[in-house]
Amino acid sequence: MAGRFDGIDRDEDGDGDGDGIDFEAFPAFLSAADTTDWFQAWTGNIALDGDDFRVFGQDGTGGYAAFWLVRPGRPVTEQPVVFLGSEGETGVVARDLGDFLWLLADGFGPWEAATSYEPDREARSHPELAAIAEGFAPHARRSAAAVIELAAQEFPDFDDTIMKLCR
Repeated sequence: MAGRFDGIDRDEDGDGDGDGIDFEAFPAFLSAADTTDWFQAWTGNIALDGDDFRVFGQDGTGGYAAFWLVRPGRPVTEQPVVFLGSEGETGVVARDLGDFLWLLADGFGPWEAATSYEPDREARSHPELAAIAEGFAPHARRSAAAVIELAAQEFPDFDDTIMKLCR
């Protein structure tokens, strides 16, 4: 997931119609120190560290996508993907990396998956991203709606968990 995926921005073709995906993958995870600094600032709680998160990307508003390390002993790619937005938005957007890739392939970024501001947003297939998802998780193909629903079902208390940490 290193670097910026080609064409994953709000207006990938420059025509102003906003048909892209607002997501930029980082070349590497944020450092532990940077993750802790961000999480403390985001929650307003200096007693916390960011050890439960591996931040790997952001949207155009500065909200972060991260792996939430809640499955002990499992690789990072099998951990849920969460979004913590710049305006306080939270959500588990995918149950693992495979689901997250299928979410992107269906035209949804982490902000769109975590918020209900665009409930009627139509899926916009991205063949290049679908090829990546197919290569990584060929047996996990599902629509963005299914990815979002399954994540919400498995982790219904994420928002409450995070809000309890805030000061």
